[in-house]
Order: sequence, then structure tokens, then C-alpha cells
Amino acid sequence: MTKAVTEEKTSVKIPADGVTINGNLAVPRGAKGIVLFAHGSGSSRFSPRNTRVANEINAAGMGTLLIDLLTSEEEEIDEATGQFRFDIDLLSKRLRAATQWLKKNLATKNLAVGYFGASTGAAAALIAAAKLPDGIKSVVSRGGRPDLASEYLGKVTAPTLFIVGGRDTEVIELNRQAMERIRSEKKLEIVPGATHLFEESGALEEVARLAIDWFSKHFG
Repeated sequence: MTKAVTEEKTSVKIPADGVTINGNLAVPRGAKGIVLFAHGSGSSRFSPRNTRVANEINAAGMGTLLIDLLTSEEEEIDEATGQFRFDIDLLSKRLRAATQWLKKNLATKNLAVGYFGASTGAAAALIAAAKLPDGIKSVVSRGGRPDLASEYLGKVTAPTLFIVGGRDTEVIELNRQAMERIRSEKKLEIVPGATHLFEESGALEEVARLAIDWFSKHFG
């Protein structure tokens, strides 16, 4: 996709429940919406997969905020023990803090907000969307684990797109089960031949295309 907009990329620090988390913010000129990324376990704001999707979203004229859901100290502990990666309530709380920061930040406060969640980050995004029903315009889940947000699925009001790799059979079933519990607008897109991380040629490009279409539709 050819980049046709001017954007400003900045590193930001976001207060979140007594700690500070780091983020990478990009806001193209004239953007109407911004996508907040929630990465999966063991990942960060520098995730090459999410960065590639974010670049495509920026090229389509929408802003992005990629954040570290854990502090550097927590990441070190998590690498050794796995203590935080499945603490979905904590990850969701951090995501909500970042959302409130976007609502107050001068460059983003007037933008519609959507979530892009990958793997366990998708569960955090769904919980955050359920708890911020008036603040989130849409959600996209990539290879998500919505089962980890099961008790909140019925409270999600944001239109939700589930994207799953065609070879990720177990996760396809988890996503289908989650869709039955979500009452808002919803859709499942299966990318043929893709595995859980969408490492196959063209797979992430298809993810980006589907996400852009979904966010564009619901940002207005």
C-alpha cells in the first residue's frame, strides 16, 4: 500500500495504575480514528507483526498506538515465570488506562478509538471494550483467545471482527464459540492457509486489509 498521508510518530509514556507504560504513537494528518494495539503474551510494542499491520493502518489514514502492557521489570519477571502473560484483568486495566490517555491527549482526544488485539491481547481488548461501552467504536481480534474473556463477551457492544488463520483449527473453534456470546455486530474471517502467527506469505497483508476495512466502516 502506498503511503499517501503525512504522519507524526512519537514515543509516549502513559500512566497506568501506579506504573508507567511505553507506547509508540502515530497520527496521520486528517485521521478520524486511532487503533490501540494490545499484543499477545511475550510480545511488545515492537512486535514485527503488529508493526507491519500498524504501518498499513497508518497508510490508510488512521492513527495507531502500540503499547507495552507490562513494565520492563514486569517483562523480566514474566520471561522467567510467566506470571503476567495470562493476567488478563491486569492487561485490560492497562489498556483502559491507555484509552483514557488517548481521550485526554491533545493530538488524539477527538479521534474515534478502536482496539486491535492479538492472541491473549484480544481477550484484554474485549474486556476493555466491555467496560468502556461508549468509548470503543470497534474491535479486531487477530488469532485471538476470546475464551479468556468469556464472562465479559455478552457485555461487548463494539462491532467485533475475528480474524483467524485457516490452519489454526483450535483457535477457529474458540472464536466461533465466542461469537455466539457476543450480541453486537460481529464477523469471522478465516485467512486460508495461515497458521496462528500469520507468518505465511501474504497472510499479514490480508489481516491488515480486513482490519482496515472494518475500522474504516465503523470509524465513520
